[in-house]
Amino acid sequence: MATAPTNVLFVVMDTVRKDHLTPYGYDRPTTPGLEAFAEEATVFEQCVAPAPWTLPVHASLFTGMYPSQHGADQENPYLDGATTLAETLSSEGYDTACYSSNAWITPYTRLTDGFDDQDNFFEVMPGEFLSGPLAKAWQTLNDNERLRAVADKLVSLGNTAHEYLAGGEGADSKTPAVVDRTQSFVADSQSDAGWFAFVNLMDAHLPYHPPEEFKREFAPGVDSSEVCQNSKEYNSGARDISAEEFDDIRGLYDAEIAHIDAELTRLFDFLEREDEWDDTMVVVCADHGELHGEHDLYGHEFCLYDPLVNVPLMVKHPELDGGRRDDQVELLDLYHTVLDALDVEGGVPASAGETAVARDRTRSLLSESYREFSRSSAPDPGQRAAPEGGYAFVEYSRPVVELKQLEEKAEEAGITLPTDSRFYSRMRAARRPDAKYVRIDRIPDEAYRLDHDPDELESLTTDDGVVAATEAALSAFEDHAGGAWTEALDDEVSDETVEEMDDEAQARLRDLGYLE
Repeated sequence: MATAPTNVLFVVMDTVRKDHLTPYGYDRPTTPGLEAFAEEATVFEQCVAPAPWTLPVHASLFTGMYPSQHGADQENPYLDGATTLAETLSSEGYDTACYSSNAWITPYTRLTDGFDDQDNFFEVMPGEFLSGPLAKAWQTLNDNERLRAVADKLVSLGNTAHEYLAGGEGADSKTPAVVDRTQSFVADSQSDAGWFAFVNLMDAHLPYHPPEEFKREFAPGVDSSEVCQNSKEYNSGARDISAEEFDDIRGLYDAEIAHIDAELTRLFDFLEREDEWDDTMVVVCADHGELHGEHDLYGHEFCLYDPLVNVPLMVKHPELDGGRRDDQVELLDLYHTVLDALDVEGGVPASAGETAVARDRTRSLLSESYREFSRSSAPDPGQRAAPEGGYAFVEYSRPVVELKQLEEKAEEAGITLPTDSRFYSRMRAARRPDAKYVRIDRIPDEAYRLDHDPDELESLTTDDGVVAATEAALSAFEDHAGGAWTEALDDEVSDETVEEMDDEAQARLRDLGYLE
């Protein structure tokens, strides 16, 4: 194998929890391809995502910043003022591409800035939604507090349309097309420097309508149109789900993961045939996981439990020894790992006024000084809070789009959601392999000894010394991240005000059905 791969394939399996993967001990053969990949990759047992959902996690992967630093969340659904990994690599001569069917990884969120080629395969979001007058109005909407709800509705359009059009018989996975485009990109790359391909595979995200061949194996006899595919119905209390129905849901979920595995195997086999495999660092991870009834929750909102934030990570690189590692790492570290693998310093803003994070070898998985944060020359809030490198940090701003949909489902069922609940809360967590402390702004904090209570069933107090140390690390992170989130935000999550929009933007909203 080459000692310094010139290419990087970065794969995110969206919404895939690690305990449903064969390399992590799952007793169903969902991922034989990844099991084979794990024989030559390093498998990380303790990898922590910086948030429990797609947009902030990908923004962190692309910038090397925590969510509170880059600011991309549902109340500000675009990446602004930060130079991306793709912009940095493109400026260094690498061919770059991003292929994804995730509605959050698109030009309108600016996560695709810097990629020479990109396709989101998201047919329900028309081109004019991503460009033209509506795109020009987007930042104006988000910069105006009174109009923020209108921007939320524009994002909700993509979510609602995806759920409607992706459901039922004939639902079409975009994963084969993503793999086809990635293969074409690799085959056509002419750069002397190398290439960087980023792909997000969405099959395991709700709703679950797997291809028939995988459904027959993992969910025989299950009708995907009959089980609950709307997590807000369950979370709001509008619909109950029996243990048997959750078993069927998990079977469909496994079938979707098996389809991802088959397509990844096809991509890996292609790289082997093209003599690209040995020259390519391969990263396979999830951005977050999913709950299927644990803690009376469904989906990946409203909490920071480990099935969401302790994610799978496998990396193939000659400087890693392979095998399994139990030390805790962060997805945030992958930004620096990619720069380090390609020997790119970064730190040069792509545009005036932007922030660009330079390579920090104390955050590179390939470095002998990995997580020796006291040696960092420009430490971030996590490094300042835990200079010995023993903690990971997670941030979760209020999910306004999901919250609005949750309220609608509750109202339809005659249910009033308590505002002093996790649904309306912001959360931050510090985690180490044996403990977690979660700060929550509307309900009591949660703390768990993961070594004794891996299912996070018994919340403890700081009378436990390990819990106390973890809370202290979180407090230090909060101090360095601009202060603790202890003041609850306003209960109201919507506003119909549109008076300050220009006529053209109002006309487009009228065309989309949001204005009379």
